[in-house]
Formats: sequence, C-alpha cells, structure tokens
Amino acid sequence: MDEFWVFGYGSLMWNPGFVHEERQSAIAHGFRRSLCVRSFVHRGTEEAPGLVLGLDRGGSCHGVAFRVAEGSWPETLAYLRARELVTMVYLERRLALRLADGRQVSATGYVVDRSHRQYAGAITVEEAVEVVAGAKGQSGDNRAYVTNTAEHLRSMGIRDHWLEHVVKGLELRQI
Repeated sequence: MDEFWVFGYGSLMWNPGFVHEERQSAIAHGFRRSLCVRSFVHRGTEEAPGLVLGLDRGGSCHGVAFRVAEGSWPETLAYLRARELVTMVYLERRLALRLADGRQVSATGYVVDRSHRQYAGAITVEEAVEVVAGAKGQSGDNRAYVTNTAEHLRSMGIRDHWLEHVVKGLELRQI
C-alpha cells in the first residue's frame, strides 16, 4: 500500500480526530449513508437505543477522504478501531473512492454489518423520528446528533433528503 486513505461519511468528516496530510471530497459507489445502526452506547442504551449513521450497501455516498502520512498509519488505524469498533457493528473494509480531483483511491472505511443485532435495516422516517426523539446515551441526546449531522452535511454542500425529513419530523414533534 503506497498511500493510506480514510473515508468519512458522518462525524468523521468534520471531526476526524487524527492528523492527515490531505482532505478531499470523495464518492464511494455501492454504498449509501443511512441512519441504520441502533446505538446502545453513544446515543442510546440497551433499553432505549438511539439511531446513528452507518454505511450501508446500495447507491453512492458523498463523503470526505483523508490521506494519512505513512509514519502515522499505525496510530491512526488504532484510533479508528477504538472509535468505530466499540460494539463491532461496523466492519473495516477497503473502499474504492473517486476523489473530487478525479483520482481513484482505496480507503479504509467502516461499513455496517447487516448481520449484527444493532443493524436497524430500512426504517421509515416516522419510525426514525420516534426512536431518535427519546434516545440519549453516553455522548448525549440522539436528537442533537441527528440535527447536528444534517446541519454539518448541508454546510458541506451534501444533501441527505431522508435525514432532512427526519429532522423536520423532530422539529414538528417539538411543536
């Protein structure tokens, strides 16, 4: 491996937590961003799970690719594994990306494990609103996570219409 790239599709895009030499917009084909992971730790509990993003198969996903200096590969990988593999709901994979400048690269990314008990699968906007509205975990309120995620995506020029409908449903629920 000549270069080490990391693909972010959620909070990793604006809060990578590791040193990188290059940051580029990127697209991963064959995967989509989805609110498909039941959170038992960060945004919910076993008794009242929240929902967080996963990279699920199908479609394409606009995100961010980070190139990490060779000397930082081991510590970056250790950090990512500690961050992303808390409950093993994600699988570490090599993903083919197309960068904004046209380059094709291979990146480390974390894809949802559809056989894991935390996989929520395809849920409706209404179901997502119901779950998110009442969930809270070690990292805070699930509603704040979803709203913050949608705002960050929008600020980066990425539209996630399904997630925006969930946010709208949460707003209406507060009225």
